[in-house]
Amino acid sequence: MTNKNLELQRLVGVQTNMLKNSGVTIIEGRGKVVDPHTVSVDGKLYTAKNILIAVGGRPSMPDIPGIEHVIDSDAALDLPSRPEKIAIVGGGYIALEFAGIFNGLKSGVHVFIRQKKVLRGFDEEVRDFVADQMSLRGITFHTEETPQAVMKSDDGLLTLTTNKGSINGFSHVMFATGRKPNTKNLGLEEVGVKMDKHGAIVVDEFSRTSVDSIWAVGDVTNRVNLTPVALMEGGALARTIFGNEPTKPDYSAVPSAVFSQPPIGQVGLTEEKAIEKYGDVDVYTSNFRPLRATLSGLPDRVYMKVIVCANTNKVLGVHVCGEDAPEIIQGIAIAVKAGLMKQNFDATIGVHPTTAEELVTMRSPTRKVRRDAVDEAKMKDEATSQK
Repeated sequence: MTNKNLELQRLVGVQTNMLKNSGVTIIEGRGKVVDPHTVSVDGKLYTAKNILIAVGGRPSMPDIPGIEHVIDSDAALDLPSRPEKIAIVGGGYIALEFAGIFNGLKSGVHVFIRQKKVLRGFDEEVRDFVADQMSLRGITFHTEETPQAVMKSDDGLLTLTTNKGSINGFSHVMFATGRKPNTKNLGLEEVGVKMDKHGAIVVDEFSRTSVDSIWAVGDVTNRVNLTPVALMEGGALARTIFGNEPTKPDYSAVPSAVFSQPPIGQVGLTEEKAIEKYGDVDVYTSNFRPLRATLSGLPDRVYMKVIVCANTNKVLGVHVCGEDAPEIIQGIAIAVKAGLMKQNFDATIGVHPTTAEELVTMRSPTRKVRRDAVDEAKMKDEATSQK
C-alpha cells in the first residue's frame, strides 16, 4: 500500500510538472460553469473564450439495501489488509482485474455477473477462454445473478443476496458495476449543455457540446473510456481550437487491454462485428501452451485470433489472451492501424522462441465464415423458434 501511494504521488508530480513546464496555470478548487465563458472556482471567477470539461468519471453503485457495507474499486485500492473472502459484483474489465489481484493474494474470490458471460462487447471466444482460465486459477463465477441486498452479521461477515439466493461468509463485497460521468453540480444544465440519461455530456464529432464555446473529452462523454483515447481526443481538440485544423477523434483500431489473469490484448473488430460489417471473413485461431509453461510444468495457455476480410485479405482484428498479451497487442496495433494484409503477417519472420511469433505463423484458417451461410443459419434458427 505504501509503495502504491508513493507511485501515485510520483505520477501526480510528473503530470503537474509537465503542465507547469508547458505554461499551464493550475487552479485548485471546486469549479462550476456559470455561463458559456465563465468558470467559478470557490467563488472566484475566471473567463475564457473556450471551456473544456474533462472531469472523468467515478464508480457507479446500485441503490440496494446494505449498499453501505460495499466497497467500490477506489476503496479496494486502499484496503489495509488482504480480504479473506471477497464477492465481486460485475463482469467488466474492472471486476476481472480485481478478481485476478485478490486471487493472486490468495483471497477466496467469487465473481457475480448479470449476464451469461464476462466482458460484454469482447470477442465471444475470448470471453469463454478468459473465464475458463480464471476458473482454473480458483476464481468462482456466478452467472445470471443480479444483486438484491447485502447484509452484515454480528461477526462482521457479509451476506450477498441475488435473484438466485444468498451466499454468506464474505469479509468484503465489492461492486464493479460500471462508472458514471462526473457531471453532477458543475452547472452544466443551467448553461444549456445537453447530457444523456446517464449524465454523459453529448458532443458532436469534434467534441463540441450543445454550447458552442464549451467542449468535452474523455470519460465524461462516455465514448471510448480509455486514458490514451482521452489523450487522443485532447490532441484533436487542440488542433481544432488552436491550430485552425478541424480534427475529428479517430476511433478506428483502438487497442485495449484487460489486466486480468491471464491478461487480454485486442485491437480492431471482434469476429461478430467483422461478420456484421464485412460478411465474409476468414478466422485464424490458436490455443496452445507457451514454452515457459511447458518447461515449467505450469498449466497456462494462450489463445490467439486473427480475423481477416475474405475479399480483401485485410486484417480486421487481432485478439490475444495470455501472458504478455497487452505488450504483444501494442505492436500489432500498428499493423492493424496501417491496414496491413494477412500476407504481410505471413511474410514477417517470427522471433523464436516467443508467444507472439504464433501471430505470423498461422497459415490455415480455422474457419471461413460467409454471409450467405450466416444468414441461412439465422433463418433456420428463427423458423425453429416459431414452431
